[in-house]
Amino acid sequence: MAWIVLVVSGVLETVWAAALSRSEGFSRLGPSLVFGVALVLSMAGLAYALREIPVGSGYAVWVGIGAVGTALYGMVALGEPATAMRLLCLVAIVGGVVGLKFLH
Repeated sequence: MAWIVLVVSGVLETVWAAALSRSEGFSRLGPSLVFGVALVLSMAGLAYALREIPVGSGYAVWVGIGAVGTALYGMVALGEPATAMRLLCLVAIVGGVVGLKFLH
């Protein structure tokens, strides 16, 4: 259960990062509220998961999911470049995250 909560919390990290971008410095109410709710839920989920998962592995997986998700969001929704090297680097992050899960 802790791993499922950790993955959901990592996805919520992507949500709050995207909302932060859309909030335009907290000047837009809707994205600012989404940011706050997603941030609290993401941190609470991380805290819950770290009761069973070692902090090094758990935090690295959480950050990796958030980083990859946010980078993909930027490429898909915001038109950021999706070069072969960027995608290869994202694959490397995913490989590291999967490795940490299985070496836990």
